[in-house]
Amino acid sequence: MASRKLKPVEDTVQHPRHELIQVADVVAREKGIDREEVIVAMELAMQRTAKQKYGMDHDIRAIIDRETGHVQIIRCLEVAEEIEDPINQVTIETAKLDYPDAKIGDVLEEELPPLEFGRIAAQSARQIIFQKVRDAERSRQYEEFKNRLGDVVNALVKRVEFGNVVVDLGKAEGILKKDDLIPRESYRVGDRVRAIIHDLKPDSRGPMVILSRTHPKFMAKLFEQEVPEIYDNVIEIKSVARDPGSRAKMAVYTTDPNLDPIGSCVGMRGSRVQVIVNELQGEKVDIINWTNDPATFVVNALAPAEISRVVIDEDQHRIDVVVAEEQLSLAIGRRGQNVRLASQLTGWKIDIITENDDISRRAQENESKMNLFIEALDIDEMFAQLLISEGFETIEEIATIDIDEFLRIDGIDEDTANELQARGKTYLENFSKRMLEKCKELGVEKDMYDLGLTPQMLVKLAEKSIKNREELAELAGDELQETIGAGIIDIDAANAVIMKAREHWFN
Repeated sequence: MASRKLKPVEDTVQHPRHELIQVADVVAREKGIDREEVIVAMELAMQRTAKQKYGMDHDIRAIIDRETGHVQIIRCLEVAEEIEDPINQVTIETAKLDYPDAKIGDVLEEELPPLEFGRIAAQSARQIIFQKVRDAERSRQYEEFKNRLGDVVNALVKRVEFGNVVVDLGKAEGILKKDDLIPRESYRVGDRVRAIIHDLKPDSRGPMVILSRTHPKFMAKLFEQEVPEIYDNVIEIKSVARDPGSRAKMAVYTTDPNLDPIGSCVGMRGSRVQVIVNELQGEKVDIINWTNDPATFVVNALAPAEISRVVIDEDQHRIDVVVAEEQLSLAIGRRGQNVRLASQLTGWKIDIITENDDISRRAQENESKMNLFIEALDIDEMFAQLLISEGFETIEEIATIDIDEFLRIDGIDEDTANELQARGKTYLENFSKRMLEKCKELGVEKDMYDLGLTPQMLVKLAEKSIKNREELAELAGDELQETIGAGIIDIDAANAVIMKAREHWFN
């Protein structure tokens, strides 16, 4: 496709063309936007005015010379084989009258007489220019603040509306919603406030800058400003958990063996941390050492409580923490604050129990396992206790473990080991048959059997009225895990089963 110019029209009206460029430069400087965006807005305004004069259906364009400010008003005509739009198209025969080498698809440009702006046309053009400039200004502000997400700003309070604080950020307004303010703090017009730029939302009046004083990153940023070692990345803030205005926990880490990360954050006589506490309205800050060992990390996070022992359940991402009776209230904290913050900080679900409760629970678990071993393997209580003390948890482990593992246990020879495994396999086979029979009784449909679920899992689902593939596919992975039992199936396996159940949706 080629563009060809028809004969130009004489410029019968003189305009101070250079003034357009001067105006564009002034507006661009005042609004802080690109000069090109202002000129494009002027072109659109002139284009609209020209269409109002010559007809809105015409393909008319305005072009302003970026150097001289000279304005061209051009009407475009497409060379077409068949005329579908007589206003904007011409036949090849007509086009060849001026251009013998014209081809189908060429665009002919016809220069129109310069515009004479009347009052209404000038007002309309002015509105278009102002609107485009405002749009460009809002877009520039959005891009500017988008790059500042996570920064701490000092702002001046402009007004307070229904508990929300509106602040002046210079080229835009920010808002501190009531929920993003620390409890019990209040501001008046003219006050200065520090907050983090938490979010940014486009708005017809410009970007809405969402600020926060309760976000965990706000406290982290304050420490970054106050502690040079954090600013220089010598000390790293691994995680932060906050109960705004009351208490917070922060985990720090350094690879420098000669540096105390906690002492650096606290400062001489607490000078550094006290600045943060004052800014956060007296919020108490616990600073702890981060470690990649979850047990140690949880113990550190629960300070000042003293921990007796921890039990990790990686499948459920849970840690059971055992404490002495007199340490229970300290570990839990007022209204569960200490354990809640420790859980948020570490990312682990934490259950706190006393030593007496732990002994009682373990006794119940051992009794349950012992009864299962006695029944399934036809052994006496002493032999069952021996297997439990050696770490066996399930019949599956006994039925599938390598024989050499049994032979390492005092009192078990090869014949005994083989007999134990044979009894374990027989029990599992009989148990599976019983579960399959129960599946049939409960009405489990055939399409459920090829999803990788055991008969025991199918029974648990059927008892919850999930008996076919379609009903299973409607579940989420965590719902399936909860129904079957987190100790029986992990979340990854549950998600895999759900996706397999949904395969027919995509075929």
